Amino acid sequence: MTKLIIGLVVGCLSFTSYAQDDEQFNVGQKKAAVCMTCHGSDGISNIDIYPNLQGQKMEYLVTTLKAYQRRQRSGGLALVMYEQADSLTEQDMQDISYFFSKVTSSSNTNE
Repeated sequence: MTKLIIGLVVGCLSFTSYAQDDEQFNVGQKKAAVCMTCHGSDGISNIDIYPNLQGQKMEYLVTTLKAYQRRQRSGGLALVMYEQADSLTEQDMQDISYFFSKVTSSSNTNE
């Protein structure tokens, strides 16, 4: 009986984690609408000068957005990214980065 209860608790915790992750994915997808203009709806850009974000590590994306906020990144399109990053909260960065770290071409329903 104890093993059954432990199994149910672990199963419920796993489902809760999945549900939270799925919610963060959906929230991130909505917040990333502006990003999709340049980086593609699935994080794969159709324009060579814009980097692909699909599958990047979440922490890398968060760190990069923070660097744009601090004007620590440069390059041809840095001015555009400064403006975009300035409008983001810490939670926005987490949600958007989570979305792009998890999205695949088949998981995006906006296409």
